[in-house]
Amino acid sequence: MQQSADKSLISEENQLLLAIADGDERAFELIYYRFSKKIYYFAFNILKDEMAAEEVVQEVMLKIWNTRTTLAAINHFESYLRVLSRNIALNALRRQAIENRANEKLKSYWKAESNDTEERIMLQETKKLLAQAIAELPPQQREVYKLCHQQGLKYEEAAKQLNLAPSTVATHMKLALRFLRNYLKQHGHLMVICIIFKLF
Repeated sequence: MQQSADKSLISEENQLLLAIADGDERAFELIYYRFSKKIYYFAFNILKDEMAAEEVVQEVMLKIWNTRTTLAAINHFESYLRVLSRNIALNALRRQAIENRANEKLKSYWKAESNDTEERIMLQETKKLLAQAIAELPPQQREVYKLCHQQGLKYEEAAKQLNLAPSTVATHMKLALRFLRNYLKQHGHLMVICIIFKLF
């Protein structure tokens, strides 16, 4: 009986994957609702950070959508998700380690080279640059960023407020963060960027 139920579930998943491969957004929504919590808890066990785990969910789902034409070749989708989630979470850990080292260097430099006035000026420049970057976002991405990142809403909460699907909110958030990081790298002084990374 259990084996029959498992086969039925696998068959349904295969049908959904084939539909997603053809661009079916409704099928993608069903996959999102079925697996997003599993991905979140799996990532959280690695990262021990709620926001970082949420970002893993959105990155995994964005990856699935962007590579949807290859989904038909996947035999064990849940195993595929587990490997993909693990790799993305480990990459996030590596990025965090790099940022932590940069922050430690920044602290040392701050003690040796800065005084209170310089620190205030640098912080003002940081806030100004970040505000400029946010203003450059497309309207929908800017609204999602403000609700989720600045106001701390969950993707599901922001989705209800904006009348969007949670996966759409996740995609907007991913694109917004990518744009902001690229903007800051192009326009900011290295020390300002280090400070802003702490704000992310």
